[in-house]
Formats: sequence, C-alpha cells, structure tokens
Amino acid sequence: MVSNPERRAALVDAGVEVLAREGARGLTFRAVDAEAGVPTGTASNYFTGRDDLLRQIDTRLHLRLAPDPDKLAELLTRPKDRSLVAAFMHDLMARATHDRTGYLGLLEMRLEATRRPELRASYTKSVRADLEEGMRFHREAGLPGGDETVTVLYLAMLGLLLEHLTLPGVLEGVLPGAQVLDDLVERIVETIVPMT
Repeated sequence: MVSNPERRAALVDAGVEVLAREGARGLTFRAVDAEAGVPTGTASNYFTGRDDLLRQIDTRLHLRLAPDPDKLAELLTRPKDRSLVAAFMHDLMARATHDRTGYLGLLEMRLEATRRPELRASYTKSVRADLEEGMRFHREAGLPGGDETVTVLYLAMLGLLLEHLTLPGVLEGVLPGAQVLDDLVERIVETIVPMT
C-alpha cells in the first residue's frame, strides 16, 4: 500500500463526494479516482478494498464534522444553561449545513451498514462512541440535564438534520411562525433540556 498522506486524504474526501452523490453502490475505486482527478487504479494502491475505504471515510467524516476547538472554547465561556445547549445545537446545524456532502455521506454510511454486518459493527461502534462522548462532554461542562437529555436531544437533532438535508420542504411552515432551522432548534432545546 502506498503511503502518501495527502493523496490518501484527497482520495478519502473524493470517496465522501461519490458516496454522498451516488450512494454506496456507486462507490467504486474507479469513481473515486475520477472524482479525485487521479489516474485509474490509484485508489486501489491506497485501500485494501471497499470496506477499508468505507472505514477510512467514516474516520474522515467524524473529523470533518467535528466542532472547531476554538468555537467550543468560546461557547464554554457562557453561562452553563439551556441557551448554551441551544448554541451548541445551532453550531451542529451550521457544521452539517456547511458540509452537507459530509453529512449526507454519514447518512449513506448508515444505510450501507444496514446491508453489511461487518460495516454495521464498526459503524455502530464509532457512532456510539460519538454519543458517549457527547454525554461525557455534557456532564463535564455542567450543562443542564443528564445522559437521558443528551440521548433524546441527539435523536431529535438527528431527525431535524435528516429532514433539513434530504427533504427540506417537509419542514417549511409545519409550525406556524417557526423559522426553519433556527426556531426549530430552539423549540427542540426548550422541549428537551430542563431549565437549570
């Protein structure tokens, strides 16, 4: 296997683009090579197979969609109340909207994991680790609510992200006077996160 970290990262990012646009069935080494603008056969020198490429896409997406450490530090200077949780959720929505392809890639990974038990095990492990990290962060930051709050908030935000990035028209006008995304994020947080 070839070891050129920049080329590998470019191929993985090209894989994300293909996955988001074509779905898992369209994720071939040839498609990745074409998306990355490299000679045919290049991806096969970097990955042992599709499963290896999917695992590396999973890792890359978690890095691409992770919060900016400076933004986190800035937010953590605020009072540890419901409005801070809302600010974190707005940041999540902004990151997913900004990297729509990355988030759609994550959704495609979920779908592919339903068809492939070997991918399901590894992907379940990485998503569960993210959820547990969110719980740990919430507790250590002293935010209102506990693990149950984080779990329900996770589920609600996952639904909002899914609708917003795949069928945004579903949410338009569903709640009179509620502006899609901002007001819906606020309502989710107000409904789930207790007052301090």
